Amino acid sequence: MLAWLSILAHYNPDSSKPLVSVADISRAHWNKYGRNFFTRHDFEEVESEKAAKMVEHLNSLLADPATVGKKYGNYEIASADDFAYTDPIDKSVSKNQGHRFVFTDGSRLVIRLSGTGSSGATIRVYIDMYEKDSTKFDQDTQVALKDFIQIGQQISRLEEFTGRHEPTVIT
Repeated sequence: MLAWLSILAHYNPDSSKPLVSVADISRAHWNKYGRNFFTRHDFEEVESEKAAKMVEHLNSLLADPATVGKKYGNYEIASADDFAYTDPIDKSVSKNQGHRFVFTDGSRLVIRLSGTGSSGATIRVYIDMYEKDSTKFDQDTQVALKDFIQIGQQISRLEEFTGRHEPTVIT
């Protein structure tokens, strides 16, 4: 919060002039650099056995050399791996953080099991995409990412394995 207050103060040094809003600052940033859209879809309380079968399927995709180069509509997989996170402070490595699919345009899809659910498994699907077309900057995130959400369903076969049509939580 303090960071945004500092930014707002920087853009609004003269109180006699109209205030520059966070939305104004965001729009200026997007116009210069483009916009990244991001969403996370959580499928909570999935039967553990069904989630495990989906993970087996995803593991088979990572093991298959034909996965890289596979096309989904206009999107092509550039790389696929089991995501690992390296902490920038203590350099510790957290392995097995999810099945990551990176596309040639830089868009990413990460599918992972989360241990935070109260019962069964929680499947989290992270989707992000860069957009440079300024006419699309005002789209709702779910609309902007609609194609990638569907690609995530195709790749994971989540509905087939779990019977779930919709996420429990969208953030």
